[in-house]
Amino acid sequence: MDWGSLAGLLLGLAAIIFGQWIEGGQLGSLVQPVALVIVLGGTLGAVLLQNGLGNLIRGVRMLGNAFVPQADFYPALTATIIAWSTTARMEGFLKLERHINADPDPFIAKGLRLVVDGTDQQKIRDILDIDINSYEREQRLAIKVWEAAGGYAPTIGILGAVLGLIHVMENLTDPLSLGKGIAVAFVSTIYGVGLANLVFLPIANKLKRHLQIEILKREMLADAFLCIKQGENSNLIKERMGSYWHQGR
Repeated sequence: MDWGSLAGLLLGLAAIIFGQWIEGGQLGSLVQPVALVIVLGGTLGAVLLQNGLGNLIRGVRMLGNAFVPQADFYPALTATIIAWSTTARMEGFLKLERHINADPDPFIAKGLRLVVDGTDQQKIRDILDIDINSYEREQRLAIKVWEAAGGYAPTIGILGAVLGLIHVMENLTDPLSLGKGIAVAFVSTIYGVGLANLVFLPIANKLKRHLQIEILKREMLADAFLCIKQGENSNLIKERMGSYWHQGR
């Protein structure tokens, strides 16, 4: 669990609630189920229309990554790459085949398979670049779900406010319904702006950072496979991999 991200979300919510309390407002006035339904339902509909069901599902599945700390992959991955290089230089490329079945990462398995099969270096680079670009494009489409939600939520909140005011205008002769209608109107705007800036957009930006690190990892691996294919010295490969570590910090 990334406690910093969770603390940031809770701090933002606490600041709003605390501010409402200091102003002497009732905390219960911020709880308006109708306003929440309007904002969440409208935002979900707009996001679904823009991104499609498949991207929406992928985006929701990525939510957990926003609250998981990015692991420092560099030390372990560098050690693994050096082990591959040593095996290839001392025992031959075919001995790398045992590592293919041992690693669950399909990108690593593909790269090792290309090396073992004796694929031309330029073709290895081209194939892995296509794989990286396809992965990045797919992930960015999923992340856009959260960006879109952050863009639509404030507007839907305003729409909810307008609906609430319409309800107020229709019932001017009924004083008992005026307060409820006005509350829905203003709370809808709070929900829309709050969800966009405290939840949706921060999640999108956090997922972008995770994606950048994952792309860097794959580029590092692609470079390593080419180095192994060329039979470069293990110390030289380690120095080369160090450049990727500095980029990701």
